[in-house]
Amino acid sequence: MTEYPTSQEGPQPVASGGRTDEPGHGTEELGHGKAPLPAAEAVRTHAQPQAADLPRPRATAEAPSASDGAGEPGDSAAAPGQGGARARAGRDEAAAAEAGSARTRDGEAAREAAGRPGTSGLPGAGQATTAAQVSGIGVDATIARREGDRLRFVGAATRRIARGIDLDEIVLGLCRATVPTFSDAILVYLRDPLPVGDERPVGPVVLRLRRTDRLRPIDEFTGAGTGAGAGAGAGSGTAAGLAGAMTPDGELDFSQLALVGPQGDLPAAELCEIRPGGALAEVLRGVRPVFGSSAAARAALPELLGADHPVPRGQRAILAPLRGRRRVIGAAVFLRTPERPAFETNDLLVAAQLATHTALGIDKAVLYGREAYIADELQRTMLPDSLPQPTGVRLASRYLPAAETARVGGDWYDAIPLPGSRVALVVGDVMGHSMTSAAIMGQLRTTAQTLAQLDLPPAEVLHHLDEQAQRLGSDRMATCLYAVYDPVSHRITIANAGHPPPVLLHLGGRAEVLRVPPGAPIGVGGVDFEAVELDAPAGATLVLYTDGLVESRLRDVWTGIEQLRERLATTAQLTGLDHPPPLEALCDDILDMLGPGDRDDDIALLAARFDGIAPSDVAYWFLDPEETAPGRARRFARRALARWGLEELEDSLELLVSEVVTNAVRYAERPVTLRLLRTDVLRCEVGDDSPQLPRQRRARDDDEGGRGLFLVNRMARRWGATRLSSGKVVWFELGLPGTADKR
Repeated sequence: MTEYPTSQEGPQPVASGGRTDEPGHGTEELGHGKAPLPAAEAVRTHAQPQAADLPRPRATAEAPSASDGAGEPGDSAAAPGQGGARARAGRDEAAAAEAGSARTRDGEAAREAAGRPGTSGLPGAGQATTAAQVSGIGVDATIARREGDRLRFVGAATRRIARGIDLDEIVLGLCRATVPTFSDAILVYLRDPLPVGDERPVGPVVLRLRRTDRLRPIDEFTGAGTGAGAGAGAGSGTAAGLAGAMTPDGELDFSQLALVGPQGDLPAAELCEIRPGGALAEVLRGVRPVFGSSAAARAALPELLGADHPVPRGQRAILAPLRGRRRVIGAAVFLRTPERPAFETNDLLVAAQLATHTALGIDKAVLYGREAYIADELQRTMLPDSLPQPTGVRLASRYLPAAETARVGGDWYDAIPLPGSRVALVVGDVMGHSMTSAAIMGQLRTTAQTLAQLDLPPAEVLHHLDEQAQRLGSDRMATCLYAVYDPVSHRITIANAGHPPPVLLHLGGRAEVLRVPPGAPIGVGGVDFEAVELDAPAGATLVLYTDGLVESRLRDVWTGIEQLRERLATTAQLTGLDHPPPLEALCDDILDMLGPGDRDDDIALLAARFDGIAPSDVAYWFLDPEETAPGRARRFARRALARWGLEELEDSLELLVSEVVTNAVRYAERPVTLRLLRTDVLRCEVGDDSPQLPRQRRARDDDEGGRGLFLVNRMARRWGATRLSSGKVVWFELGLPGTADKR
């Protein structure tokens, strides 16, 4: 390249603050989306390689000597005046040459070019070079703008895909992001079933059409109609629709194909089994997207979409495999109509980016779905499937996780039937809402059930739970409230381990927070728990809950408890003071008190309505362990049945009472208890001081005994035996006359 002295060029225009004589400078600026160079400056930069072959003006020819002389340190220091004079003379000559050239040209662009070296001597050449360079810069700017648009589209599309958290949201995000910006239609196939994590699928690989989408709905066209074309599927309806979807050039416009199915899908095969070694298997194994016009795609697309599904000609289709972290999980087909330009080579890179983000998102969604399923199953198994229906009390419950993304937690509730028609009510909260918290909660709940079956006092149950929590770990802490309700005595015994106090709603509409000693949380160790016994009048409702119901970032726990008490009182007044509100509706109304921002923790709620058992429906006796005890028990039972008008049950009751009392007298050392309860069933309870539980066995023909429990099992509606701290209780139930047998 011929170099020209700066003393003859004068001021140099600079684009965007950079040097214009650096190689590739103009291209870099356009590629980064900056303002293009001025046309005259671009011409000057690109015209320099041609200037060496052009005649130089006189002013330009003399310039090198002046520049060389001015550039030597010795000359500049010895005669600064001479260097300045030569520079001024050179500038005067350049100005004269520029003025002469300007008179021979028209237009602003030509006047700029005339003052530059290599063009001032050719009046016509300067204009021709300028037009060519301006045209080249325009093409470069268009290409750069298109590439910038392509990058911006990829960024926006991947962000939309990444917003999805489940499988359907991710696939929908891909379809909505690409249609119509990138393609006019899309078909997404996924493996059925989708592999999870490192699982290796067994059996043939099957792809199922998950979703289709296209630019505009189906237009009515001749030959399709509303019958075959719209709903017949891939049979005669598709064949009839092909005729109306062809352009005058014989090219397929798939946007005119009839939609099929309830969701308006494109007519494509719903299932595709990948043949090992087939064309589709080879394309999916290659991972990279391919044009539909390629040899591999021409054989693979009919295998994927079905032989009857039309495929656009040329580069109007892209088949992009969807590869997750470890394996291909599906494929996406992008289609364009003849009205739109065909795909370009760079569009393969766009399709690859979209396919990669979609596949990785689907992988994560499948893993998240599996974890959510495990969490749901874990939480479901940790909590009771259904509450029991003990005598004298009605129960209702609710559980709400902390959030949809945190479906497991440490909150639990339980209702455990106890001997003597009593019931244990338990609610607890393990710190945190993770898988670990749920696992610890499950162990503590199992321990509480085991301790309850031993009929231990509530304070003793909490003491053993505290020891169990310490065995699980030093940081395993939980709160728990354990209550035992006796419907016969209408009393409730409550022990608390750092849990929020329960609220009792009386029949008249008054709600009170029960004064229960708070105690220390389970897992602290070295503390005693205190139990209190309170009245539980018939018609009252006891509400047990965890702190997630009353405590949040917006309110403290005692403010929440007071709001709960007021809510219960208001609900009772709305339903009337002479009858309590329905339990299920009451639980829903309690949860409605939660406002926005009140859900910081999971919530467990247990409501118990005390109906009790009237004293007139209870008969109780003590029997000395003598041989005459079974006879006395039969007489007492007949009297009770006569008082209740249940003479129809005399034969069955006398036989079963005789067998159970005889077995109790055989092993007892202290008086045996006999109690009859009349509720919706007739319940008989026999207690003694022997801890050994009876077991049913099959007696041989020559055995004199061993048939008592066999008779109880055959004749009673239900029966069982429970070990107590002071012995055991054997009980059975008989259905009342006129009621169906629910065994």
